[in-house]
Amino acid sequence: MIGFSGHLRLRAESRVNGRSVLADQSFQAPFHLSKPYWDEEGRALVVQVVNPTAGILGGDELRSEIAVDRGASVLVTTPSASRVFTMRERDASFIQQFSVAADAWLEVTPEPLVPHRAARFRQSTQVDVELGGGLFFVDQLVPGRIGHGEVWSWDELQLTLTVRVAGDLVLRERLVQSGQSLRQLAMHFGTGDTSCFANAVFIPPRERAEMSGASTDKRDEGVASPAQTVTAWIENVRALHRDGVWVGVSRLRKHGYGIKVVAPDPLRLRDTLAKLREALASAAPALHCRVRKL
Repeated sequence: MIGFSGHLRLRAESRVNGRSVLADQSFQAPFHLSKPYWDEEGRALVVQVVNPTAGILGGDELRSEIAVDRGASVLVTTPSASRVFTMRERDASFIQQFSVAADAWLEVTPEPLVPHRAARFRQSTQVDVELGGGLFFVDQLVPGRIGHGEVWSWDELQLTLTVRVAGDLVLRERLVQSGQSLRQLAMHFGTGDTSCFANAVFIPPRERAEMSGASTDKRDEGVASPAQTVTAWIENVRALHRDGVWVGVSRLRKHGYGIKVVAPDPLRLRDTLAKLREALASAAPALHCRVRKL
Protein backbone atom coordinates (compact mmCIF):
# COMPACT_ATOMS: atom_id res chain seq x y z
CA MET A 1 0.00 0.00 0.00
CA ILE A 2 1.36 3.42 -0.97
CA GLY A 3 0.44 6.22 1.43
CA PHE A 4 0.63 9.99 1.27
CA SER A 5 3.89 11.78 2.01
CA GLY A 6 2.26 15.11 2.74
CA HIS A 7 3.60 18.27 4.29
CA LEU A 8 2.32 21.56 5.69
CA ARG A 9 4.67 24.52 6.19
CA LEU A 10 3.42 27.87 7.48
CA ARG A 11 5.16 31.01 8.68
CA ALA A 12 3.21 33.93 10.12
CA GLU A 13 4.44 37.47 10.57
CA SER A 14 3.00 40.74 11.85
CA ARG A 15 2.33 43.62 9.47
CA VAL A 16 2.58 47.35 10.27
CA ASN A 17 -1.19 47.54 10.83
CA GLY A 18 -0.85 45.01 13.67
CA ARG A 19 -2.53 42.18 11.82
CA SER A 20 -0.90 38.80 11.32
CA VAL A 21 -0.59 37.20 7.89
CA LEU A 22 0.86 34.04 6.40
CA ALA A 23 4.13 35.23 4.92
CA ASP A 24 5.01 31.75 3.62
CA GLN A 25 2.92 28.67 3.05
CA SER A 26 3.34 25.33 1.37
CA PHE A 27 1.17 22.23 1.57
CA GLN A 28 0.71 18.91 -0.15
CA ALA A 29 -2.07 16.31 0.11
CA PRO A 30 -3.59 15.27 2.39
CA PHE A 31 -3.17 18.81 3.80
CA HIS A 32 -5.22 21.71 2.49
CA LEU A 33 -5.87 25.21 3.83
CA SER A 34 -9.15 27.05 3.83
CA LYS A 35 -8.90 30.82 3.50
CA PRO A 36 -7.43 32.29 6.73
CA TYR A 37 -9.31 35.14 8.37
CA TRP A 38 -8.52 37.77 10.97
CA ASP A 39 -10.43 37.63 14.26
CA GLU A 40 -10.67 41.18 15.59
CA GLU A 41 -11.78 40.23 19.10
CA GLY A 42 -8.90 37.88 19.75
CA ARG A 43 -6.48 39.80 17.51
CA ALA A 44 -5.37 36.54 15.89
CA LEU A 45 -5.22 35.00 12.42
CA VAL A 46 -7.38 31.87 12.25
CA VAL A 47 -6.08 29.09 10.00
CA GLN A 48 -8.21 26.02 9.26
CA VAL A 49 -6.26 22.93 8.13
CA VAL A 50 -8.47 20.60 6.12
CA ASN A 51 -7.90 16.96 5.19
CA PRO A 52 -9.85 16.48 1.94
CA THR A 53 -9.27 12.69 2.02
CA ALA A 54 -11.22 10.23 4.18
CA GLY A 55 -8.61 10.43 6.94
CA ILE A 56 -5.22 8.98 7.85
CA LEU A 57 -4.44 5.71 6.09
CA GLY A 58 -1.76 3.04 6.37
CA GLY A 59 1.56 4.20 4.91
CA ASP A 60 0.86 7.92 5.38
CA GLU A 61 3.93 9.90 6.44
CA LEU A 62 2.88 13.42 7.33
CA ARG A 63 4.89 16.42 8.46
CA SER A 64 3.76 19.83 9.72
CA GLU A 65 5.98 22.85 10.46
CA ILE A 66 4.45 26.07 11.81
CA ALA A 67 6.50 29.14 12.77
CA VAL A 68 5.16 32.37 14.28
CA ASP A 69 7.43 35.40 14.02
CA ARG A 70 7.75 38.18 16.58
CA GLY A 71 4.53 40.13 17.10
CA ALA A 72 2.31 37.70 15.19
CA SER A 73 -0.67 35.81 16.63
CA VAL A 74 -2.13 32.65 15.07
CA LEU A 75 -4.77 30.03 15.85
CA VAL A 76 -4.49 26.75 13.93
CA THR A 77 -7.43 24.35 14.06
CA THR A 78 -9.30 21.75 12.01
CA PRO A 79 -13.00 21.63 11.06
CA SER A 80 -13.46 17.94 11.85
CA ALA A 81 -11.96 15.01 13.71
CA SER A 82 -8.85 13.24 12.39
CA ARG A 83 -9.83 9.64 11.69
CA VAL A 84 -7.08 7.02 11.73
CA PHE A 85 -8.35 4.09 9.69
CA THR A 86 -7.71 0.35 9.90
CA MET A 87 -4.15 -0.52 8.87
CA ARG A 88 -3.59 -4.07 7.69
CA GLU A 89 0.05 -3.70 6.64
CA ARG A 90 1.81 -0.37 7.25
CA ASP A 91 1.25 2.07 10.09
CA ALA A 92 1.02 5.88 9.76
CA SER A 93 3.15 8.66 11.23
CA PHE A 94 2.77 12.39 11.81
CA ILE A 95 5.63 14.69 12.82
CA GLN A 96 4.71 18.24 13.81
CA GLN A 97 7.02 21.08 14.80
CA PHE A 98 5.97 24.45 16.20
CA SER A 99 8.18 27.47 16.87
CA VAL A 100 7.04 30.68 18.56
CA ALA A 101 9.14 33.84 18.72
CA ALA A 102 9.23 36.34 21.58
CA ASP A 103 6.09 38.50 21.76
CA ALA A 104 4.30 36.02 19.47
CA TRP A 105 1.35 33.73 20.14
CA LEU A 106 0.35 30.32 18.77
CA GLU A 107 -2.76 28.30 19.56
CA VAL A 108 -3.08 24.81 18.10
CA THR A 109 -6.45 23.21 18.91
CA PRO A 110 -7.37 20.56 16.35
CA GLU A 111 -10.48 18.44 16.63
CA PRO A 112 -10.03 15.03 18.31
CA LEU A 113 -8.04 12.09 17.04
CA VAL A 114 -10.31 9.07 16.44
CA PRO A 115 -8.42 5.79 15.95
CA HIS A 116 -10.44 3.05 14.25
CA ARG A 117 -10.20 -0.72 14.67
CA ALA A 118 -6.68 -2.15 14.16
CA ALA A 119 -5.15 1.30 13.60
CA ARG A 120 -1.46 1.90 14.29
CA PHE A 121 -0.45 5.55 14.52
CA ARG A 122 2.63 7.44 15.69
CA GLN A 123 2.62 11.19 16.36
CA SER A 124 5.63 13.22 17.43
CA THR A 125 5.23 16.87 18.47
CA GLN A 126 8.13 19.25 19.11
CA VAL A 127 7.54 22.78 20.40
CA ASP A 128 10.10 25.57 20.76
CA VAL A 129 9.02 28.85 22.36
CA GLU A 130 11.27 31.85 22.85
CA LEU A 131 11.14 33.64 26.19
CA GLY A 132 8.16 35.99 26.12
CA GLY A 133 6.28 33.95 23.53
CA GLY A 134 2.93 32.29 24.29
CA LEU A 135 1.41 28.93 23.44
CA PHE A 136 -1.77 26.93 23.91
CA PHE A 137 -1.54 23.44 22.44
CA VAL A 138 -4.19 20.73 22.84
CA ASP A 139 -4.30 17.09 21.80
CA GLN A 140 -7.69 15.37 22.04
CA LEU A 141 -8.41 11.64 21.90
CA VAL A 142 -11.77 9.92 21.42
CA PRO A 143 -11.65 6.13 22.01
CA GLY A 144 -13.09 5.24 18.60
CA ARG A 145 -16.34 5.42 16.68
CA ILE A 146 -18.64 5.52 19.67
CA GLY A 147 -21.79 5.74 17.52
CA HIS A 148 -20.77 2.51 15.75
CA GLY A 149 -20.02 0.66 18.98
CA GLU A 150 -16.33 0.52 18.02
CA VAL A 151 -14.25 1.78 20.94
CA TRP A 152 -10.81 0.93 22.35
CA SER A 153 -10.11 -1.32 19.37
CA TRP A 154 -6.97 0.22 17.85
CA ASP A 155 -3.72 -1.78 17.92
CA GLU A 156 -1.21 0.87 18.95
CA LEU A 157 -1.19 4.59 19.54
CA GLN A 158 2.08 6.39 20.21
CA LEU A 159 2.06 10.08 21.13
CA THR A 160 5.25 11.92 22.09
CA LEU A 161 5.48 15.57 23.09
CA THR A 162 8.60 17.68 23.71
CA VAL A 163 8.40 21.33 24.76
CA ARG A 164 11.30 23.74 25.14
CA VAL A 165 11.16 27.34 26.31
CA ALA A 166 14.19 29.58 25.74
CA GLY A 167 16.08 26.39 24.90
CA ASP A 168 15.25 24.76 28.24
CA LEU A 169 13.48 21.40 28.20
CA VAL A 170 10.27 21.90 30.22
CA LEU A 171 8.25 18.83 29.20
CA ARG A 172 8.78 15.46 27.60
CA GLU A 173 5.91 12.97 27.50
CA ARG A 174 5.38 9.66 25.74
CA LEU A 175 2.20 7.62 25.57
CA VAL A 176 2.32 4.16 24.00
CA GLN A 177 -0.93 2.25 24.48
CA SER A 178 -3.16 -0.25 22.76
CA GLY A 179 -6.86 0.50 22.89
CA GLN A 180 -7.53 -2.26 25.39
CA SER A 181 -4.73 -1.25 27.77
CA LEU A 182 -5.93 2.36 27.83
CA ARG A 183 -9.50 1.15 28.35
CA GLN A 184 -8.36 -0.80 31.43
CA LEU A 185 -6.85 2.37 32.87
CA ALA A 186 -10.04 4.33 32.18
CA MET A 187 -12.19 1.68 33.80
CA HIS A 188 -9.81 1.38 36.78
CA PHE A 189 -10.28 5.07 37.53
CA GLY A 190 -14.02 4.83 36.95
CA THR A 191 -14.21 7.33 34.09
CA GLY A 192 -16.43 5.17 31.88
CA ASP A 193 -16.23 3.12 28.69
CA THR A 194 -16.56 6.17 26.42
CA SER A 195 -13.95 8.28 28.19
CA CYS A 196 -12.29 11.01 26.12
CA PHE A 197 -9.00 12.72 26.85
CA ALA A 198 -7.26 16.04 26.29
CA ASN A 199 -3.64 16.93 26.96
CA ALA A 200 -2.83 20.65 26.91
CA VAL A 201 0.24 22.83 27.34
CA PHE A 202 -0.23 26.48 28.26
CA ILE A 203 2.61 28.99 28.22
CA PRO A 204 1.23 32.44 29.08
CA PRO A 205 2.54 35.20 26.83
CA ARG A 206 5.24 37.34 28.43
CA GLU A 207 5.37 34.84 31.29
CA ARG A 208 8.64 36.28 32.57
CA ALA A 209 6.74 39.42 33.63
CA GLU A 210 3.88 37.38 35.10
CA MET A 211 6.23 35.36 37.27
CA SER A 212 8.00 38.44 38.66
CA GLY A 213 5.30 39.00 41.26
CA ALA A 214 3.47 42.12 42.37
CA SER A 215 4.50 45.57 41.31
CA THR A 216 5.85 48.00 43.90
CA ASP A 217 4.57 51.01 41.98
CA LYS A 218 1.91 52.77 44.08
CA ARG A 219 0.08 53.67 40.88
CA ASP A 220 -0.78 49.97 40.62
CA GLU A 221 -2.58 49.86 43.97
CA GLY A 222 -6.03 48.31 43.58
CA VAL A 223 -4.99 46.55 40.36
CA ALA A 224 -4.52 42.78 40.33
CA SER A 225 -0.84 41.86 40.25
CA PRO A 226 0.56 39.38 37.69
CA ALA A 227 0.85 36.76 40.43
CA GLN A 228 -2.81 37.30 41.38
CA THR A 229 -3.82 36.93 37.72
CA VAL A 230 -2.01 33.60 37.50
CA THR A 231 -3.67 32.36 40.69
CA ALA A 232 -7.10 33.40 39.40
CA TRP A 233 -6.96 31.44 36.16
CA ILE A 234 -5.53 28.36 37.87
CA GLU A 235 -8.44 28.38 40.32
CA ASN A 236 -10.88 28.80 37.42
CA VAL A 237 -9.34 25.81 35.64
CA ARG A 238 -9.46 23.63 38.75
CA ALA A 239 -13.12 24.57 39.19
CA LEU A 240 -13.84 22.64 35.97
CA HIS A 241 -13.07 19.42 37.87
CA ARG A 242 -16.63 18.37 38.68
CA ASP A 243 -19.70 16.45 37.53
CA GLY A 244 -17.80 13.48 36.11
CA VAL A 245 -15.09 15.56 34.41
CA TRP A 246 -11.52 15.28 35.66
CA VAL A 247 -9.30 18.34 35.22
CA GLY A 248 -5.81 18.85 36.61
CA VAL A 249 -3.22 21.60 36.14
CA SER A 250 0.42 21.52 37.17
CA ARG A 251 3.39 23.81 36.80
CA LEU A 252 6.05 22.65 34.34
CA ARG A 253 9.77 22.98 34.89
CA LYS A 254 10.70 26.70 34.76
CA HIS A 255 7.99 27.75 32.29
CA GLY A 256 4.36 26.97 31.50
CA TYR A 257 1.68 24.60 32.69
CA GLY A 258 0.40 21.14 31.80
CA ILE A 259 -3.36 20.58 31.84
CA LYS A 260 -5.06 17.16 31.65
CA VAL A 261 -8.75 16.56 31.00
CA VAL A 262 -10.76 13.32 31.14
CA ALA A 263 -14.43 13.56 30.17
CA PRO A 264 -17.13 10.86 30.02
CA ASP A 265 -18.01 11.52 26.35
CA PRO A 266 -17.05 13.72 23.35
CA LEU A 267 -19.70 16.38 24.04
CA ARG A 268 -18.52 16.89 27.62
CA LEU A 269 -14.94 17.06 26.39
CA ARG A 270 -15.82 19.75 23.85
CA ASP A 271 -17.76 21.75 26.45
CA THR A 272 -14.94 21.50 28.99
CA LEU A 273 -12.30 22.65 26.51
CA ALA A 274 -14.45 25.64 25.56
CA LYS A 275 -14.66 26.58 29.24
CA LEU A 276 -10.93 25.99 29.60
CA ARG A 277 -10.19 28.52 26.85
CA GLU A 278 -12.44 31.02 28.63
CA ALA A 279 -10.63 30.43 31.92
CA LEU A 280 -7.20 30.96 30.34
CA ALA A 281 -8.21 34.06 28.39
CA SER A 282 -7.49 36.34 31.36
CA ALA A 283 -3.81 35.43 30.97
CA ALA A 284 -3.84 35.10 27.16
CA PRO A 285 -6.29 37.52 25.47
CA ALA A 286 -5.86 35.83 22.08
CA LEU A 287 -8.00 32.99 23.47
CA HIS A 288 -10.99 35.31 23.10
CA CYS A 289 -10.74 34.41 19.42
CA ARG A 290 -13.86 32.67 18.11
CA VAL A 291 -13.44 29.76 15.77
CA ARG A 292 -15.98 29.38 12.97
CA LYS A 293 -15.95 25.74 11.91
CA LEU A 294 -16.50 24.99 8.23
